[in-house]
Amino acid sequence: MTLRLEADGLLTDLDGVLADSVGPVEAAWRWWAHRVGADAESVVNVAHGVRAAETIARFRPDLDLDAEVAAVEARELDLVDGTRPVPGAATLVGRVPRGRWAVVTSGSRAIATARLRAVGLVPPEVFVTADDVAVGKPDPAGYLDAAVALGLDVARCVVVEDSPAGVAAGRVAGATVVAVTTSHEADDLHAADHVIADPGALTVRYPGTAPRPAKPEESGRSAR
Repeated sequence: MTLRLEADGLLTDLDGVLADSVGPVEAAWRWWAHRVGADAESVVNVAHGVRAAETIARFRPDLDLDAEVAAVEARELDLVDGTRPVPGAATLVGRVPRGRWAVVTSGSRAIATARLRAVGLVPPEVFVTADDVAVGKPDPAGYLDAAVALGLDVARCVVVEDSPAGVAAGRVAGATVVAVTTSHEADDLHAADHVIADPGALTVRYPGTAPRPAKPEESGRSAR
């Protein structure tokens, strides 16, 4: 199924939308849960799509938050080689005109950059990470900030997400939200405006812009 929409900009999550990091993410959080005596499955069930600090504070608010965030991020960086491209992601971002795409992720800048590199994607000019917002998803701040940085009205943007927290953030921001079922079942993503199987099924028309040339370095994929 192909979904066709019209918008001025594309705002995407990273994990689950551009990079398949489910394995590394869950492995890192299980490692942390065992390390601090938390229930691993409970931690994994809520860790997707939210900042590490918020997950840690939920399960072990008694611990040194900065130290625990650093430990989880170090573990995730150790596991970054397990990250794989999400089918269709390069096709989706390769269609976006210059200056109309932003990534909004709950991961740190170091982790997000490493994962993009691992799947061969070049970071866009606007890149909002956990380091840039005071509160993570489902708070809409990241998407609102991304739209402002692009000089666009968020109501004229499409958000692509894979988690309930991300879908909620996009909806509260006022964007049109497309959810992909790469890490959650469709029923978990029912709050989205549209639900599709993979990012490549989405085609966005950007009025008043010319499509980017289909060169490797311009298409969202790094030159090899």
